[in-house]
Amino acid sequence: MKRILILLAMLVMACGQHRDVHTLFVGNYADGIYAYDFDLANGEIIPGEGEYGSFAKAPMPNPSYLTIFGNHLWAVSEMPDETAAVYAWRFDGGGFTFLNKQPTGLPQNGEDPCYVATNGMGLLAVANYSGGSLAVYRLKDDGSIMPMDTLILSGIGGPDMTRQDKPHVHCARFLADGEHLIFSEFSSDAVGVLDINGHTVSNYRTAVQLPEDFGPRHIITADGRAFVIGELSGDVAVLNPTTKGRFEIKQIIKADQVDARGAADIHFSADGEYLYASLRLQNDGIAIFKADGDNTLTYLAYQKTGPHPRNFTVLRNWVLVACRDSNEIEIYARDEKTGLLTDTGRRIQTPKPVFVEVQ
Repeated sequence: MKRILILLAMLVMACGQHRDVHTLFVGNYADGIYAYDFDLANGEIIPGEGEYGSFAKAPMPNPSYLTIFGNHLWAVSEMPDETAAVYAWRFDGGGFTFLNKQPTGLPQNGEDPCYVATNGMGLLAVANYSGGSLAVYRLKDDGSIMPMDTLILSGIGGPDMTRQDKPHVHCARFLADGEHLIFSEFSSDAVGVLDINGHTVSNYRTAVQLPEDFGPRHIITADGRAFVIGELSGDVAVLNPTTKGRFEIKQIIKADQVDARGAADIHFSADGEYLYASLRLQNDGIAIFKADGDNTLTYLAYQKTGPHPRNFTVLRNWVLVACRDSNEIEIYARDEKTGLLTDTGRRIQTPKPVFVEVQ
């Protein structure tokens, strides 16, 4: 009730200015998920009474990635040992309710979970980076997580004997066809795929083999196609679907112009006209691409950011960038016609942010 009164007061004080308030969820390498009120009309947070200006917090260690479906939220606890887990929360608009958690793998295979995804139909997938595995769970009707159903171990084969010497999985995506789950196999320079049959997955195979030293990290999908950012190569691969969850390479285009080998995240604008990719370790920033009519990309521009932009989100006319090493989320204005970004100078101070999403 107190938060509602504060929001009403803010609206009155706005003196007729339009507000479009959404919840901003922030994951971090710290102590919990923070929820903020974000005004999408003005591109700024409405300060709350909680820590760092938040209005609610879900306490858990290192919630480095989360996924949201309805009023449920699942987050990985990126820990390097047997405490690594995936947590289930319910969010009612004013706060979090803990449901349960499950370990992310068997000993030596579940360390450092870094990505979680759901199909909204009873399945949850977790990518374990150091564990080199993909864990699949069934969900109960209340959003809580059942014990692990399937664990797929990834492979090696890439040429980088320092970073690809052990299996790593960094991302998982349920395809819109409802029949396949794909995931990035960092150390074998491939995208793997599983068939979905109801609440089970099976038939692990390669969806597409990428160029060596690609190091596939994050994947997004749109109109049946897939787009993969290569952490090592700094390239974006545009993939066209063929059959049964498989893809062929349509285009490989450079995002990282300085070969920093730290490409991280990738997102489209909501209209599908522009693609953005975050790059770290040197010349940190966001590469901007135009989506062409022939299903290829054209490199447009580069926007420098603060240090270590691991994750970001693209809104209608804003881009929020989680800069881990400056303990800030940077807010950029996005020109919806040109796709270009302008630094507003506004910052959200929050500890070691590595995930940001607005609902």
